[in-house]
Amino acid sequence: MTKVLLSLHVLAAILAIGPVAVAASMFPATLRRLTPDTAPALRTLHRICRVYAVLGILVPLFGLATASSLGVLTEIWLIISMALTAAAAAILTLAILPRQSAALTGPPLPATAARLGMLTGIFNLTWAAVVVLMIIRPGSTTGA
Repeated sequence: MTKVLLSLHVLAAILAIGPVAVAASMFPATLRRLTPDTAPALRTLHRICRVYAVLGILVPLFGLATASSLGVLTEIWLIISMALTAAAAAILTLAILPRQSAALTGPPLPATAARLGMLTGIFNLTWAAVVVLMIIRPGSTTGA
């Protein structure tokens, strides 16, 4: 069962977090060259971010189930990973998505694209740190 849970966790991470990372990263660049032709692309990128953010809830759910089956819920690398996951979720839901919505509904301020780019970079780096922790697993007895 652990292998199934781990497979679901990894698949959920790839299929849910990947599209958000790409779409959120494309949004600021598209916003910078805003024209009437790019408005539909911005709406699509924002919709991708919203939909896959909801699907992204599966990642920590499968991750917790996997960690529980492995008996590693109290390991520091996992606790740090959970904190980083919560931080990434907060950045996405409290900063990136609202700023994207604001850019779609009104005239974007000049700093909006730059701020969104910075926030998206932090969001992506946070996920990169989670991936590194999942691979390195400090203190792991498996040697991996």
